[in-house]
Amino acid sequence: MPKNRLVEKLKAHSINGDILRWIEAWLTNRGQRVVLNGQYSGWKPVLSGVPQGSVLGPILFIIYINDIDFLCVQISVLKKFADDTKLAQKMLNESDKNILQNCLNELCDWAETWGMMFNVDKCKVMHTGNRNPGYSYTMNNQTLSDIDEEKDIGVTMHANLKPSVHCNQSAQKANGILSLISKAFHYRDKVTFINLYKLYVRPHLEFSVPAWCPWSVGDKETIEKVQKRAVSMVSGLTGSSYSEKLIELNLQSLESRRLRYDLIETYKIIHGVNNVDKCTWFSMLADTSNRITRMSDNPLSLRANFCRTDIRKNFFSQRVVSPWNDLPCDIKTAPTSNTFKSRYDKHVKKI
Repeated sequence: MPKNRLVEKLKAHSINGDILRWIEAWLTNRGQRVVLNGQYSGWKPVLSGVPQGSVLGPILFIIYINDIDFLCVQISVLKKFADDTKLAQKMLNESDKNILQNCLNELCDWAETWGMMFNVDKCKVMHTGNRNPGYSYTMNNQTLSDIDEEKDIGVTMHANLKPSVHCNQSAQKANGILSLISKAFHYRDKVTFINLYKLYVRPHLEFSVPAWCPWSVGDKETIEKVQKRAVSMVSGLTGSSYSEKLIELNLQSLESRRLRYDLIETYKIIHGVNNVDKCTWFSMLADTSNRITRMSDNPLSLRANFCRTDIRKNFFSQRVVSPWNDLPCDIKTAPTSNTFKSRYDKHVKKI
């Protein structure tokens, strides 16, 4: 990211005057050196990029790459997260392949013009769908390699879009940490040990879980076994079954917690707590049903769309429809998110 070109883009965004001069001064006369075993290299000037770890750095980077959107107007999906950019295109014929390849070519031309060359070795292609023709693509005359799985922002995605790989990885990591904790504490009381479990183990089983929520019995059990193992390690419990021990420890099963997360997020979307258009995620039953029923008469009831595959059926906007519609009206109409959580937790305890 050359400094002079960054300044020109800032000017194009109407950033001028003292603010622009301050940013220029901040990026000017920077240097770096290497320290190894107490030995120092000489200073070298830094002519491009922004200081890592700075507050302003990510904002300047976003401004610098923001115009690549105009190169991808024909692409179905363009997602940017820091220096990770993802493209997606529905492939029906050779024409769709050419659209994606032309977009890649334009991105390479943009990168050369603006001094932001892509690391082609790190650029991968994942083909999803049974009917995907699996075309090959190139960047800078180098063929991109095909992959079956890739970690994206902490979640491992597989080409079949099933969460099994991520479930196994999460369970393995959580079990490893649980083993370390168990070796450090010989008497595992239900306060300290469970707090350690909540703090260091359970987050690995629930990180970004709405994106990979398991639906098969095997994947659910893979995740739940970690908590079962942790519960079985607690000293002094009187319950004989897993569910009885959960009640004694004031814990929920991980499956119940995932459902709770889904319903809380659904409440926030429908009631406008989150800054997203609810129509992007849900169809309201009252707006689409021609028959007056008990369910359609409720303005907050959701309509389930027809789905051919398990992957689509278990996508967030589909899997929440039935449990949301089954909630009592006073829970769905709660005035605040905290009230919704409180009423929902009371409702679950009664069941």
